[in-house]
Amino acid sequence: MIRTLSALAGAAMIAGCSDSGSPPQADAAIPVGVYTLKEQTLTLTTTLPGRTSSYREAEVRPQVDGIVQKRLFKEGAQVEKGQQLYQIDDAIYRAEYDRAKANLAAAQKLAQRYERLLKTSAISQQQYDDAMSSWKQAQAQAELARINLVYTRVLSPISGKVGRSAVSEGALVASGQAQQMATVQQIDPIYVDVTQPITEVLRLRREMQAGRLEKAGQDQARVTLRLVDGSVYPQAGVLQFSEVTVDQGTGSVTLRAEFPNPDGDLLPGMFVRAQLEEGVRTGAILAPQQAVLRDQMGQAFAWVVDDEDKVERRAIRTERTVGNQWLVGSGLSSGERIVAEGTQRVRSGIKVAAAPAAGIAPVNDLDAGAQQDQPASTN
Repeated sequence: MIRTLSALAGAAMIAGCSDSGSPPQADAAIPVGVYTLKEQTLTLTTTLPGRTSSYREAEVRPQVDGIVQKRLFKEGAQVEKGQQLYQIDDAIYRAEYDRAKANLAAAQKLAQRYERLLKTSAISQQQYDDAMSSWKQAQAQAELARINLVYTRVLSPISGKVGRSAVSEGALVASGQAQQMATVQQIDPIYVDVTQPITEVLRLRREMQAGRLEKAGQDQARVTLRLVDGSVYPQAGVLQFSEVTVDQGTGSVTLRAEFPNPDGDLLPGMFVRAQLEEGVRTGAILAPQQAVLRDQMGQAFAWVVDDEDKVERRAIRTERTVGNQWLVGSGLSSGERIVAEGTQRVRSGIKVAAAPAAGIAPVNDLDAGAQQDQPASTN
């Protein structure tokens, strides 16, 4: 009996204490950093790997047979069009030219004499015609001998940088040989060849036809370069043409850009990364990368803060990265606030204490980070 009364008294004391205490307080708002979205006009670019190639390239080959007597250039030097590169032994060709000139003089005198005799009917018309034909043949033989003599002076067909010599003094060369004597390359300006998937070409056309993308005006073919050491080439280039045939193995088309190269910094065969301007996107929405999350299915989403400072989870579609930001295709609008700092502490429906995010520094230029295509998420 005593134990029962003691238990009842203890229960009453506990109940009294509970009733006299203050009710529990509501959960405090979670502090987060938000980023306010805004529409902007964005020039879209694509960064593609490529290689440089010479603007013009000429293989120097002999056009007559003979022994190389002299090499008249320094390997790697700049040569001009028509500059002599080699001298082939011309003794035989000079003698042939002298003989052809003598035959020409004799044929000319005979034809002139026959012309005077024809007027007096001292010779037949056939004799005169034969003399005139011989004269013309002698002219052709003399011209051919002169050309062969000129060909002993091997000239540069273009202006540019001459490479290493494949022959030396004393080498025997022949007209029509397969091996070139040297190669001259014009590298100012210089070409940069890149490849782009045909799927990207079709995507650009669809966006332009739908009005989501505008041409970049006079700069629509502007191209910039990043070299293999990470530096940016100071000269901008222009897109020259796009290949009309799709490579069956890679499904890509070749694009060629032309760059000024006055100092010779770009050499044929260099690996580069070319940034091509595709067009202008009006009303583009860019979201910081740290504000865009993905679920287990790979679906992109963001936490949106409404006017009552409550959080809503919003599925979005991203198209590509632009520097350190995502280009949002759908799901977000200009003026909306998204959580960029403290995303791990929020969930749908909770109230937050929103303040501008302090660690957001949007960049979208070439120096800060090249733009690259990324797989777009789906709704």
